[in-house]
Amino acid sequence: MEDSKEYLAKKSFFDKIITIYGRNAVLEVLEDKSIIIHKLHLSDSNKSADVLQKMTTIANERNIEIAYHDKKGLSRISKNGKQDQGVALDILLEDALSEDEFLETHSSYRVIALDGIHNPQNLGMIIRSCAGGSVDAIILPSKNSAQISPLVIKASAGTLFRLPIIKTNHFKKTLEKFKNAEATLYTLSSHATQSYKDESYSNKTLFILGNESEGVSPEAEALSTHSIVIPMKRGVESLNVAITASLLAFL
Repeated sequence: MEDSKEYLAKKSFFDKIITIYGRNAVLEVLEDKSIIIHKLHLSDSNKSADVLQKMTTIANERNIEIAYHDKKGLSRISKNGKQDQGVALDILLEDALSEDEFLETHSSYRVIALDGIHNPQNLGMIIRSCAGGSVDAIILPSKNSAQISPLVIKASAGTLFRLPIIKTNHFKKTLEKFKNAEATLYTLSSHATQSYKDESYSNKTLFILGNESEGVSPEAEALSTHSIVIPMKRGVESLNVAITASLLAFL
């Protein structure tokens, strides 16, 4: 039985939602009118506080829905009951989409897939470089990876909301879909012989960037079709992953 159009539309909408928590973080995002907010969540056990009053005032001024929950209900939304401080905020990423939606609407592209990037500042800087360069989307796994947070938003300098983000629950399967769609998958290796500057890239190119300390996972490495190197001088072995992303974004 096929899913209804209504269900698919609703699912597509909620796939674009990310949730942050913590009083200072939530207030800071609420004050940024360039960010689209879906809903403010508050615990009904919160004691009166100026910061909470500010949140509700801004939410009312911006016509943002406010929902109240018991502690357990809020912790299910924030997914971090020990640190949410009784508040959570749903943010709408307008440009978030699935790999299927991206592949259906792009006949040529340059995509960067992030394989286990854990540092939020690295993620934010990668997003900023990709938004400013020739990158059409970033693939961001929902597991074993830094997620969108106030630190990421700050490090991206707001560019997070200008670049398509492909959120995936199955990183390997997403890479396989791109490969089956005739994309060329690149990993970077100090042992590769082809310089990243000398490679002739196809109109469907995907770069896989690995974890800060361990690099690309064996599963992603196995799916890669090409390996390239960023030549180094003076004995330097590797670059920070955010700097690597910048070089690739401005090829």
